[in-house]
Amino acid sequence: MGKDYYSILGIPKDADDNAIKKAYKKMAMKWHPDRNAGKTEEASRMFKEISEAFEVLSDKNKRTVYDQLGEEGLKGGGGPPPGANAGSFPGGTSSFGGSLMHRQFFRQTGGMGGMGGMGGMRGMGGMGGMSGMGSGFDDDDDMGGRGFPGMFGGMAGGIPGGMPRSRGASFRSTRPSDAGAHPNGASAPSEIIRPLKVSLEELFSGTTKRLKVGRRLLSGETEEKILEIEIQPGWKAGTKIRFPKAGNELPSGEAQDVVFVLEEKSHPRFTREDNDLVTRLQIPLVDALTGSGGPRILDTLDGRKIRVSPSAGIVKPGAESRIVGEGMPIRKAGVAKKRGDLIIKWDVVFPDRLTPSQKEGVKKVLT
Repeated sequence: MGKDYYSILGIPKDADDNAIKKAYKKMAMKWHPDRNAGKTEEASRMFKEISEAFEVLSDKNKRTVYDQLGEEGLKGGGGPPPGANAGSFPGGTSSFGGSLMHRQFFRQTGGMGGMGGMGGMRGMGGMGGMSGMGSGFDDDDDMGGRGFPGMFGGMAGGIPGGMPRSRGASFRSTRPSDAGAHPNGASAPSEIIRPLKVSLEELFSGTTKRLKVGRRLLSGETEEKILEIEIQPGWKAGTKIRFPKAGNELPSGEAQDVVFVLEEKSHPRFTREDNDLVTRLQIPLVDALTGSGGPRILDTLDGRKIRVSPSAGIVKPGAESRIVGEGMPIRKAGVAKKRGDLIIKWDVVFPDRLTPSQKEGVKKVLT
């Protein structure tokens, strides 16, 4: 007895084209091999049957022959009705996206592309590794050596800008993303978003990050590329850097964008408040009261040493000093010409104990 394509897609025999498309999309997502790591063999078999059922039932001529003669009649000697296209029966389709019909269907509906090419349902289909590469390359703990399991695995059309695919090639991003606009008005493929942790020193002076990534193509092959990101002075946490079409190849013929979102590492001495830098310095109680002790030496983010002193008079707990122009670079129109301020918060250090004579002396002075 032949296969029941209607049962495979879970639809009645009077289902219209729209119902067939919806059922196929649902079942293809459910049984895509990338989403069924623990039962790959069963998923591959089911996925093949689902694809076969869709190709038959979505074709008016093939569906007519199938309804009349069943699977055996369609594959055997039944032949299509007059005027039908007899070519390319889907029985040989062994992988998603293997037929023109599949690619056209998901290009039109957004289908699997909206789900990250289905590779994204289990980590985008296998990362293949993201790591630092030695001198001059990123060695952040979250990037180096361990990789991002399942980040992305393919690039369609080579490097952005029309460069051909080639192992070991690199491509660069030097400016923030423009919120995901895509050329030609086409619907945007899914994005792969990953954090990129950077230090305050790197955001202050700028730096270049080079990330080695492995990407998987629809053919199943993996190729390596180097993503080069030029961190500009003054960038802030949340800045997005986009590499168009640098992710997985999708069955629709598109490729995912790769988007890095800057995250600011914690710093042992400074915190950032918009364009200002804030640090805390301790001052002994006696210096806070008398103004003695002289200026303090503070190391800046770019390695300079500057002298800082509290305001004249008594320094109260929580008092602040401001040094204009010693904060973070302020970017306007892509250029950093000014800087924010450096704010110093003074922590008055009280003694742990006083001797009886010291207490009497304090009373005499303060009363």
